[in-house]
Amino acid sequence: MNDNDLFQSQALSSAPLAERLRPRTLDQVVGQSHLLAPGKPLRVAFESGRPHSMIFWGPPGVGKTTLARLMSDGFDAQFIAISAVLGGVKDIREAVTAAQVAQGQGRKTILFVDEVHRFNKAQQDAFLPYVESGLFTFIGATTENPSFEMNSALLSRARVYVLESLGQEELLELVNRSLELVNSDRPEQPVQMDEKARTQLAAWADGDARRLINAVEVVLDSAISSGRDLVDSAWLEVALSQNLRRFDKGGDAFYDQISALHKSVRGSDPDAALYWFTRMLDGGADAKYLSRRIVRMAWEDIGLADPRAMQIANDAAATYERLGSPEGELALAQAVIYLAVAAKSNAGYMAYNQARAFIKQDKSREVPPHLRNAPTKLMKELGHGHAYRYAHDEPHGYAAGENYFPEGMRKPGWYRPVPRGLESKIAEKMAFLKGLDEEVWKK
Repeated sequence: MNDNDLFQSQALSSAPLAERLRPRTLDQVVGQSHLLAPGKPLRVAFESGRPHSMIFWGPPGVGKTTLARLMSDGFDAQFIAISAVLGGVKDIREAVTAAQVAQGQGRKTILFVDEVHRFNKAQQDAFLPYVESGLFTFIGATTENPSFEMNSALLSRARVYVLESLGQEELLELVNRSLELVNSDRPEQPVQMDEKARTQLAAWADGDARRLINAVEVVLDSAISSGRDLVDSAWLEVALSQNLRRFDKGGDAFYDQISALHKSVRGSDPDAALYWFTRMLDGGADAKYLSRRIVRMAWEDIGLADPRAMQIANDAAATYERLGSPEGELALAQAVIYLAVAAKSNAGYMAYNQARAFIKQDKSREVPPHLRNAPTKLMKELGHGHAYRYAHDEPHGYAAGENYFPEGMRKPGWYRPVPRGLESKIAEKMAFLKGLDEEVWKK
């Protein structure tokens, strides 16, 4: 080993755990298999040898920066990183100058812009001529929907890749890698972590690899300094202080509190729903995660009994995205209150589940001829669309007695509206239309 290698090795060993665990090859990346598995889009892009501009869209801690760095390594390109939170036009100009120098030396440049949606339209416009000229390959990272937050001209010149939160098994893999790496530095006194503690850490991270690794580092440092050789659930409470303790106060697990929040909303108790919501926020729960669950509650437990619930839940989630914490949390809290007092129905949820279960086990049935599309003369001659009745031309805007299912399939009756809220009106409408059908069938 030469002096330079020794210096790099020492620097790496003293670096934060997240940096030491950062993948050096694609095969070391945990998660994103829908993009990185053999034959998948990003893997193909890496293996092609021809970099192209792209946008990585996904939640925090899923590997956006890591993938950009790997791309620069894979293409032997200069890597320039800009933070749109801290940077501005001056940083863009400096990056352009550095890319021009590299180009003069025959080397490519990857320009990575983190939180690119934070740049305004003029700042995003500044990249366009250099992206078009090929001076650098542009890679933007964003947690926001690029369709809404990014300049359409820049977006049209880049391919969007959607990155996903890490799953439980992937997070557990990271816990195991972290333990292995830390213990490799001290083989004479390794630290173990029991299965329950690993599972709790993975659940607490909520799909965020960075959050998980930082938590593991805190826990292991605390264990080592205390002379412990085993990390269990109880030690997690001590090591991660109040954030994790509140999620597991009195033995309650993180997902138990989510369940309590959901069941309080379903049970129409606004005070209880607020209690669990604010307790989770106080314990460090990611408000973005809670906003997703609130939207889910609206669709699962209220549904068409009060369609305003879905709108309020979505508006609250969007408000939080715009304002962040703590201002945006008020919108989420009021959505929780509205969902708790709204009329309840799981009829749509149950109908969807029954339909999915039926399709999964049923055979593949043909579309009846009268329902088929007939854009060409040949298709019309084959009977496609023949005898189709246009509902708008029928009395009540309803083709009474018409069948919209495949031949031989009975109407399953999956959707059964409840006598609450708007669904009571829907039930009346469905009963009226059924009566029209029965009149036709009697003839």
